[in-house]
Amino acid sequence: MDDKSERVRAHVWVKGRVQGVGFRAHVEYYARQIGVMGWVRNVGRDTVEAVAEGERAPVERFIEMMREGPRASRVDESNVEWENPTGEFREFGVRRSL
Repeated sequence: MDDKSERVRAHVWVKGRVQGVGFRAHVEYYARQIGVMGWVRNVGRDTVEAVAEGERAPVERFIEMMREGPRASRVDESNVEWENPTGEFREFGVRRSL
């Protein structure tokens, strides 16, 4: 049974022109709009990493949004790993870059 209200956790990486284009702010704003919890940060020079927890349907929308990015960005690669939700997040925020 595919339960859309099931809680899930996705760990997402996107690579490309994703820094200096408002990508993290875009991700944070969108996640808060759809009620997804977690975080986003820059990794290295060309990668943005995020963890999103919530109901399956909004988390799937979150993944699609990360693959598209804001207008000025260009996503060349994306990778998603499904993990067990922990319920540790109370909101969605930007973390310090690695």
